[in-house]
Amino acid sequence: MERRQPEYLLGHQERGRVLITRHLWRGSTLVELMIGITIMGILLALALPSFTTWLQSGQIRSAAEALQNGISLARTEAVNRNSTVRFQFTSTLDATCTLANSGTNWIVSLDDPEGLCNVAPSDVTTPRTIQARSGGEGTPNAVVASTQSAIVFNGLGRVTPVPAGNIVINVTNTKGGTCAAAGGNMRCLNVEVTPGGNVRMCDPKFAATDPQGCR
Repeated sequence: MERRQPEYLLGHQERGRVLITRHLWRGSTLVELMIGITIMGILLALALPSFTTWLQSGQIRSAAEALQNGISLARTEAVNRNSTVRFQFTSTLDATCTLANSGTNWIVSLDDPEGLCNVAPSDVTTPRTIQARSGGEGTPNAVVASTQSAIVFNGLGRVTPVPAGNIVINVTNTKGGTCAAAGGNMRCLNVEVTPGGNVRMCDPKFAATDPQGCR
């Protein structure tokens, strides 16, 4: 059996290793554990508001990006088909649907989908739906308000009839708080469609002439 030397006969490095090993064997006391838990709780409490704001702002961005993609799809399909294609907000996605200026349900179709929002996508069956999106798909708290319920593109990719100015769709989140443009924490967004058919996403916190405002 190997005999261990007394600690006073060990060198500095050996004594250090012995002390470290004893500390590791000893583990943490209950007081140290409670202090660690308390510190973690404080850090989580401090980070929670920022994390909540980030999540709620994320819903705004997701809804705005979905709108931008949906409107761009309607324009692309209009050009590819050389025909008019509609992007429309609807109250629901069932047979009772009506056109609406607010809400996050929308449909891209060749015909007016009012009362026919439950029809599966098809190039044959009216309203010849290309794509539909429910407002509950990942953005339940997003609030959408548009200056008009339908945006129709012609075969040249332009809005028809030609609007007097840009079509503006506001995306906010009242459950998350006030928009940054009004002094709050929410990074609200607008989706704008020009009469020529260009689709862009804008941050209302910036001036219209600011290059950081739209993309």
